[in-house]
Amino acid sequence: MKTSFNGLEVWKEAFEFTIEIYRITGKFPKEEKYALTSQLKRSASSVPANIAEGRGRGGSKEFCRFLYIARGSLEESKSHLLLAKGLGYIDESDIIGLEEKTERLGAMLNNLIVRLQKSI
Repeated sequence: MKTSFNGLEVWKEAFEFTIEIYRITGKFPKEEKYALTSQLKRSASSVPANIAEGRGRGGSKEFCRFLYIARGSLEESKSHLLLAKGLGYIDESDIIGLEEKTERLGAMLNNLIVRLQKSI
């Protein structure tokens, strides 16, 4: 039986990353609400959403395609986080934890992509 998307460790990690992004962006200045805050929330939430959508599409080839999209959204999130760090919106302790999460999540996505490509 096929595992549901929310049973996948990579989805769980991506979901926790998104929750953390929402928590941290709540501290951003109000003038960033429709700019950096919005961009970061959308790119972060796209990661677990694409994992879920790809899982629901059926075959390994489709799933792999959506994992690439998720990986791209993760990279976009990393870029937004660097901007937020540069602007002083994120504490050093928070950015270290987020950088570790993005590295771990990126590795998980890469490993799953490699495994799926071998099965195609």
